[in-house]
Amino acid sequence: MLIIKGGLIHNAIDREPFIADILIDEGKIVKIEKEIVSEGAEVFDATGLEVYPGFVEAHCHTGLDGYGIGYEGADYNEMNDIVACHLRGMDGIEPRDQALVEAREAGVTTLCAGPGSANVLGGTFVVYKPVGNRIDNMIVKPEVAMKCAFGENPKRCYREKGNSSRMTTAARLREMLFKAREYQQKLERAGDDAEKRPAFDMKLNAMLPVLRKEMPLKAHAHQADDFFTALRIAREFDVDITLEHVTEGHLVADELAKENVMLAVGPTLTHATKFELRNKSWETPGVLAKAGCHVSIITDAPVIPQKYLPLCAGLAVKAGMDPFDALKAITINPAEHARVADRVGSLEVGKDADVVVTNGCPFEVSTEVKAVFIDGVRV
Repeated sequence: MLIIKGGLIHNAIDREPFIADILIDEGKIVKIEKEIVSEGAEVFDATGLEVYPGFVEAHCHTGLDGYGIGYEGADYNEMNDIVACHLRGMDGIEPRDQALVEAREAGVTTLCAGPGSANVLGGTFVVYKPVGNRIDNMIVKPEVAMKCAFGENPKRCYREKGNSSRMTTAARLREMLFKAREYQQKLERAGDDAEKRPAFDMKLNAMLPVLRKEMPLKAHAHQADDFFTALRIAREFDVDITLEHVTEGHLVADELAKENVMLAVGPTLTHATKFELRNKSWETPGVLAKAGCHVSIITDAPVIPQKYLPLCAGLAVKAGMDPFDALKAITINPAEHARVADRVGSLEVGKDADVVVTNGCPFEVSTEVKAVFIDGVRV
């Protein structure tokens, strides 16, 4: 057992912080109260320090794009198949990547990582914790979303392979959803009769959890028109969807608020390297949150190094975002976005004991991380 004692707790649920102790046992938060006494428990004295939930990244490629190996060694895009929905992010993670060390040292304790945006359909994202030598033992949830992409990336990467317009990208996604729905219907009609079942198709089989709403489409979209193309297709096939990057979200915040979809905003700490990023702004997450949207702030690591997730929240605050909304945008909101909020994202009894102890607000560059616990173990 472990007691984190006397810290100022920011639990990501209550707006106002409070001083209390946290009792941890077998990797879980057992109690949050003042003056906890438990005989034999190890004590970490957090008096005068601040205590936060482990930070959560809703969208990155950490572990797939290896630290210091360059594009040739990266594993986050399949460049030979524009429709690669049968791939799984978990199969490309390198657990000993230096970026994972830097992430946990900065207090980023949960990562939602997966394929990049070269493909119309890229494969599934995995949620894992950045500590361990074998990905199987690090996973929180093995498949949480199906990556799809709109805009310039599929056009650029497959321009010479039959995909040079936004219309073609949308058509390819629709085609796969049509085929997967037909495949699902055939399977349902066949029931237990093996002779009536359609021939196994790995790609179509991979799309079944999307059709069953067991996972959403995770739609890469920077430009406003791409948001609404993605949403239009999701509504057409009655599937769940989240929007990722949302660079022009502040331009259509009221429309996005009507849609009631989760938004992952970023990466913003970069140059506008292409046309669809020309309206990039640190004001975007704050504008969207004020409009009533569900907002997560993301690094898209390695586009922004994973360790700078809290800094990104701080820059959003500097641009006008409410500080509590910014805290939620790197804790409970991304946990909900990745469908793992039952385990991580806030300091609550019953959740994983992922805890960050600092000597000030983590949004500020001068703040030091004094301790990080993942599943109750100091890392």
